[in-house]
Amino acid sequence: MPEGDTLYRVAARLRPALEGKAIRGFEAKRLLGDKPKVGTVITSVEAKGKHLLVSFSNALVLETHLKMSGSWHLYRTGERWQKGAHLARCVIEVDDWVAVCFSAPVVKTHHGSADDLLTYLGPDLTSENPDLDVAVARFAEWCSDDTEIGVALLDQRVACGVGNVYKSEVLAACRLDPFTRVADVGPGLRGRLIATAHRMLRANLGGGERRTVAQGLAVYGRQGKPCFTCGTPIEMRYQGEHSRSTYWCPRCVEATAKAE
Repeated sequence: MPEGDTLYRVAARLRPALEGKAIRGFEAKRLLGDKPKVGTVITSVEAKGKHLLVSFSNALVLETHLKMSGSWHLYRTGERWQKGAHLARCVIEVDDWVAVCFSAPVVKTHHGSADDLLTYLGPDLTSENPDLDVAVARFAEWCSDDTEIGVALLDQRVACGVGNVYKSEVLAACRLDPFTRVADVGPGLRGRLIATAHRMLRANLGGGERRTVAQGLAVYGRQGKPCFTCGTPIEMRYQGEHSRSTYWCPRCVEATAKAE
């Protein structure tokens, strides 16, 4: 699933091509909601966590969520698409450009403002100055004491933008066992987790190979390979209701998080 840094880059790429332009064509066969009319101006393109929001001048907002399968592509008018047209879930045409959303499970429109949408989300950790204290406080608001910290970090109501990769990388950087109960993670360590996630996401907004350590990724996708710190083989286990893969070094992590 694309994470917050990916959606940030998608919005940054689409924005100069679409913002301020009038729609010349719009198709979305499985759209939930009203369709923007030809001639309507695109007023903004922004990412909120893992959601992409395209706002129109008639107070309509297009929301897409890519989940595991979706992607946004940008083409010059007349340029050949890299994927089949049958996979297109949304096509936006403006002068000189065509933006195509392929295979996204969520494509819908809302009446109102982008600011009024997704208000349940926690602070966006891809933004420059998110309120990290609010995110820390939201652990208690949205997570039970028995929630595993690896699951809690994926809860977009706590803070948005963290996905499977950053979950494992943040916990590895903080040397915290992913299966520790939230109740056993003190406020200081919760703050360090959120601050580390913010730092890692911001460091990867420019594109290129995603890195959290000099070698690339510290633990994610490295099951059975030696830890860069101690040489112990990295372990992987599926975690949470949705069985998301979690990677960690058993020697480096703390067995139990104590209140700081």
